[in-house]
Amino acid sequence: MDRLIVEGGQRLSGEIQVSGAKNAALPILVSSLLSPHTCVLENIPDVVDVRTMCQLLGVLGATTSWDGPRLLIRTETLKSHEAPYALVSTMRASILVLGPLVARWGEAIVPLPGGCAIGSRPVNLHIDGLRALGAEVRIQHGNIHVKAKRLKGARIAMEPSSVTGTENLMMAAVLAEGVTVIENAAREPEVADLAAFLIKRGARIQGCGTNTITIEGVEALNDGDHHHRIMADRMEAGTYLIAGAVTQGDVTVHLPSPDLLDDICTTLHATGAELSRNHGSVRVTMDRRASAVDVTTGPCPGFPTDLQAQMAALLSLAEGVSLVTETVFENRLTHVSELRRMGANITTNGNQARIVGVDKLSGAPVMASDLRGGAALILASLAAEGETIISRVYHVDRGYERIEGNLNTLGANVRRVKSNNA
Repeated sequence: MDRLIVEGGQRLSGEIQVSGAKNAALPILVSSLLSPHTCVLENIPDVVDVRTMCQLLGVLGATTSWDGPRLLIRTETLKSHEAPYALVSTMRASILVLGPLVARWGEAIVPLPGGCAIGSRPVNLHIDGLRALGAEVRIQHGNIHVKAKRLKGARIAMEPSSVTGTENLMMAAVLAEGVTVIENAAREPEVADLAAFLIKRGARIQGCGTNTITIEGVEALNDGDHHHRIMADRMEAGTYLIAGAVTQGDVTVHLPSPDLLDDICTTLHATGAELSRNHGSVRVTMDRRASAVDVTTGPCPGFPTDLQAQMAALLSLAEGVSLVTETVFENRLTHVSELRRMGANITTNGNQARIVGVDKLSGAPVMASDLRGGAALILASLAAEGETIISRVYHVDRGYERIEGNLNTLGANVRRVKSNNA
């Protein structure tokens, strides 16, 4: 397994082009199952989760071929409605195949999903929603088994709001008979990107970006516009902006829609960072020690849970006391114990971390336990004194494309080495 070795103390400076969003690419990839027509996706990030999803589509009968950041997907025929446990166990987003498979095939069998150990992410929202659409759902031997001759439109009130739940039910409802209304729907821009792709292909969807989404079912998607460019990854952009702040650097991230970063920019500004933006970029500069701030995660438009761990790395060096409260997942503070190994002064109480900023962190052997927690350890190591060795970076590779190369472009000293140990 790979490890990253980081020599800390380098001030980051320069520019980064943000990749396509993993969290948008995965549901859009899955939505290709709804139609037999070939589609071409641009700006696809070459990360492990996307490669895993392509393997899963292949098992179901689709073919995928890469041409740089472009991916061609052919789905003329499907040969299976059953997702294999070996793939599903590594990626929770694989549950998204439920809706498209039952909508087009009439049946789906998907093992209960795996992925990062950051919380239960209960599947009941998916199951209850599909039942509301008229599907028969059983859970047997660790599998979710869904059947329906044709789904029927329904009014579905989600509690709590769920991104993957909204996406799954929206895809299922596209081919349902009648009108489906999803209340308390997720408002994340990745949901809107999925809807934009489906609309290009003939779906009738209104209300994305609000908490009420209305889908008027169609008999079949048409050939439509089969090209779509995946939106920029706001989590990757936010990570690099925090990297600039934690090293007291000067970093510019380029992405088509800087307004995607409003929440992280507001929080970074509160720590003392200077931020400026133009039509296609956001620049962060930090010339002093950060100030403590309180951060509470929440569904969009709240502070994103996928940037909570990275902010904790910055706040571990801030002047004062910060409270970080996680409201989305119940087990997303596992990075705290590893930050402590580097000298951070953090205590936890349930879903809240109390961070007393320290003057410096020290390099140490640490271990990534999940995707964003691994990113937080990388950011902490960039600012730490000495060498940090980060193991289990396969978690990071699930969602960041060439992270060490991008950081080195900004002046970091990060190298990847092979290891036989975890």
